[in-house]
Amino acid sequence: MIDTLIKKIEEKKAPIVVGLDPMLGYVPEMLQKKAFEEYGETLEGAAEAIWQFNKGIVDATFDLIPAVKPQVAMYEQFGIPGMVTFKKTVDYCKEKGLVVIGDIKRGDIGSTSAAYAVGHLGKVTVGNSSFSGFDEDFVTVNPYLGTDGVKPFVDVCKEQDKGIFVLVKTSNPSSGEFQDQKVDGTPVYELVARKVVEWGEACMGTKYSNVGCVIGATYPEQGKILRKLMPNTYILVPGYGAQGGTAKDLVDYFNEDGLGAIVNSSRGIIAAYKKEEYAKFGEKNYADASRQAVEDMIADINGVL
Repeated sequence: MIDTLIKKIEEKKAPIVVGLDPMLGYVPEMLQKKAFEEYGETLEGAAEAIWQFNKGIVDATFDLIPAVKPQVAMYEQFGIPGMVTFKKTVDYCKEKGLVVIGDIKRGDIGSTSAAYAVGHLGKVTVGNSSFSGFDEDFVTVNPYLGTDGVKPFVDVCKEQDKGIFVLVKTSNPSSGEFQDQKVDGTPVYELVARKVVEWGEACMGTKYSNVGCVIGATYPEQGKILRKLMPNTYILVPGYGAQGGTAKDLVDYFNEDGLGAIVNSSRGIIAAYKKEEYAKFGEKNYADASRQAVEDMIADINGVL
């Protein structure tokens, strides 16, 4: 799957991923009103509004981008209707030729971890048949429980040609409370990086592994170190834009081949119409504002590579 992602990045000349992380407050009033007229001010109404919002953004941007990253929590908050919208979003994006990175940050052990892996990446057996659950192409994985928690995902990746991104150094301000602590002089994030390389060797694509990692744009010095430690590991980079990461910060996340990283922007794109620089589009043309934000992001990152 990593080879598929790289091919799409090269074709689009766009090392970016759009985070489909919709809060109801991002959804234009016109879409909310229409959904509530049909379903009432209910979980079903909220889920419908978010589905139409997502569809508009995908329709406006799919020709520019290689991938999307829906964050499952934004759908889970609306219960079963929200998860139906999550699945509809995954399927619709794949119909449009996009790679889908499910931002689920799962991390457990044994049969529980295996069930998460099967539900999101693999196939579940029911009698004499097998079915895909959510069927993303990649998911994010929390490595806190060690190999017991990650290996079931790697096993499914090998079986189904799927991929994962393991949290190594995250973009949030308090990440250092654990990730920066030292063990015999080595930061924990470096120890995790070494395990990512080890796990990834069992699941290689042509050059890069199907086991990638997550390194926030907000910690460029650590990112530079980690890039050298993981030359064949693809980096999913959150924290660009709204969280303060800049294109200049990201140069060292990429390898000399111009590959090796894919940069996420969520609300900076999906809620672009709310930003001053895109206010001219107005709420009605929210999707056009998102398209312009995508074009600007691609130009910004390519401009420094």
